[in-house]
Amino acid sequence: MTDRLYYHDSFLYDFNAEVRSIIETPRPGLILDKTAFYPTSGGQIHDTGWISVADAPNSKLPVSEVVDNEDGHVVHYLEASVKDLQPGLRVHGEIDGSRRRDHMQQHSAQHVLSAAFVRLYNMPTVSFHMADDYCSIDLDTAALTKEHVESAERLANEIILENRPVDIRFVRRDKAAKLGLRKLPPAEPEQLRLIDIRDFDLTACGGTHVNRTGQIGCILLRKTEKVRQGYRVEFVAGQRAMSTARKDFSALTETACMFSVQIYDLPQQARKSLEAIKSLRKKCEESQEELAAALAATLLSETAENKGRKIIVRAFVGRDLNFLKLLAQRITRQSSSAVALLASESPQANLVFAQSAGQPYDMNALLKEMLSKGGGRGGGSKDLAQGGMENAEGIAAALAVAKEKLNSL
Repeated sequence: MTDRLYYHDSFLYDFNAEVRSIIETPRPGLILDKTAFYPTSGGQIHDTGWISVADAPNSKLPVSEVVDNEDGHVVHYLEASVKDLQPGLRVHGEIDGSRRRDHMQQHSAQHVLSAAFVRLYNMPTVSFHMADDYCSIDLDTAALTKEHVESAERLANEIILENRPVDIRFVRRDKAAKLGLRKLPPAEPEQLRLIDIRDFDLTACGGTHVNRTGQIGCILLRKTEKVRQGYRVEFVAGQRAMSTARKDFSALTETACMFSVQIYDLPQQARKSLEAIKSLRKKCEESQEELAAALAATLLSETAENKGRKIIVRAFVGRDLNFLKLLAQRITRQSSSAVALLASESPQANLVFAQSAGQPYDMNALLKEMLSKGGGRGGGSKDLAQGGMENAEGIAAALAVAKEKLNSL
């Protein structure tokens, strides 16, 4: 079993150790007798850094991932070959300090935030997740309001400002069960590592943490969403909170400049813009309806009847599939004996075939036959079918062949 140095000192970034075993496949890795590298576990992601041979300090091997094996050993996966290493070799480990400090801030912030939700609203945390750019906790609660979120965030930041000590201690499970832990872990192990935020939170945890709450810096709650087991709260802390707030402010400022308003006026301006867009969209749809109806009447009046039917063939440029369908519907509704063979060459190559209700042809079969020759796909019903072609070069030929087939029936 690997001796975990981070259990006792989360600020330990350098250490010496001995290689116990070497892993060559499927990727190179080392197992050491002791380590300060934290492996992914308990919702916290792993450390990265370097391992170098004691008598060759300039030969740093990058550590890309650290994994906790079921047998209690910690595996350090490397970005370099281990063929020149052997068991018993003395090595020096160096943790990526900025990454470790970030993880300490995020994980300690999670303890403070989870405790705040319990103290204020009795909402326990059922899971914790740390990603490279955000963290989240899942709360066991049927409802979560804006007031809940803001109050918990406020209390958590007050605890940070008070700069309370964060202590580590080890106790037996039977004793820990009597100490009022916020959350007691599963039956193993027999001895628990407790993280004690003075007079605020006590819980079992194997992660890396700050020495005092002030080192967290601040906590910023970003997003909430309903999930299967309750509500998920997304947050960032420390330097992540600062960089995230800066990014948010930059985005808001840039957007506000586009509207020539202050950032606090953006919600009202966005609502006004959305209402204007909805109004314009409605007017556009009405105009499209009027245009389709007028164009259908014109095309019907210009098309001579043949064998008791009017076959209208028309290709457009700059009309989308929705307009083709709308026009086809207007043509076949304004006449009881019409067939519409419509196409658009741009923005995409589309075909719409339609016939008035009661006509004997199969528009779906006809369309698929034309598309099979032009390398396209589509389908529909007996009276209305639509599809797209790979390019517009075959549009004219497809319409001509389709008209010829109908005339031959």
